[in-house]
Amino acid sequence: MKLFLHLCIFFSILFISLTSSYSCTLNDKNALLQIKKSLNNPPLLSSWNPQTDCCTSWTGVSCTNRHVTELTISSGKISGQIPAQIGDLPYLRTLDFSYLTHLTGNIPRTITKLQNLEILRLKETNLSGPIPGYISELKSVTFLDLSFNQFTGPIPGSLSQMPKLEAIQINDNKLTGSIPNSFGSFVGNVPNLYLFNNKLSGNIPESLSKYDFNAVDLSGNEFTGDGSMLFGRNKTTIRVNISRNKFNFELSKIKFARTIVSLDLSENHIYGKFPRRELTKLRLQHFNVSHNFLCGPIPQGGVLQTFEPSVYSHNICLCGAPLKPC
Repeated sequence: MKLFLHLCIFFSILFISLTSSYSCTLNDKNALLQIKKSLNNPPLLSSWNPQTDCCTSWTGVSCTNRHVTELTISSGKISGQIPAQIGDLPYLRTLDFSYLTHLTGNIPRTITKLQNLEILRLKETNLSGPIPGYISELKSVTFLDLSFNQFTGPIPGSLSQMPKLEAIQINDNKLTGSIPNSFGSFVGNVPNLYLFNNKLSGNIPESLSKYDFNAVDLSGNEFTGDGSMLFGRNKTTIRVNISRNKFNFELSKIKFARTIVSLDLSENHIYGKFPRRELTKLRLQHFNVSHNFLCGPIPQGGVLQTFEPSVYSHNICLCGAPLKPC
């Protein structure tokens, strides 16, 4: 009987120990409940029950060593603003509020308390106002996605001070002004740059010519001047899209990286002839130079003749396959 009693006590202690090692901390749980309350207790978060463990049964919550490290709330009827209590989850590494069309306001200052944050995705919401410069205080962020929102005003130059940043996605907003000069002096990685479908304008800083972007998309803005500094024979760029702008430079003088597989220069003021051999050596999967001021023969060879005639259309006098003979 005593042995049975001792075994019961032992297994009870073991159960309590195991349960406590996997259940979330009280501070994290309280912070999440406050976030739920601030968001008006939406049905999407109905699993956030105070009587259950937030690490094992709450929608969108993941934990490591009892601490909440990932919070993903997406594709639901959430109304209100990002709660200030978001800053009370100090171990958070991923914050993802996406496809929440009734999420309004701006990004709270308290977000800067999340010094372990690596992924910040606030995508396709109704957030508005300027992108706050204090985002740059998040020194561990590698991926920043603020796309498909209503942000206005200039791009904060301080984003260049984020040492681990690998991608900046602030496309499909209402941003104005030019690319900050500070983007010519990133303190860490050279991030993929997605600025398309905004209202940005002006010249690209010449200092960007020293960078070897893996991917850059500036399409659908009002940029002017010379965009050729994005190219270079010795670079390892894979994708470049500068379409639907007002760039003005001579195509024949451009040296292209052999690594480019996607190149869109359409709907600009690019002029001159095709470089004789440059483009025939590329293994292009996507290509478009339509709606420019190009003239002369399309070089034979490579994949240039495999594209539809439309990718060469609306130029001054391009000729040769796949267009009419010269």
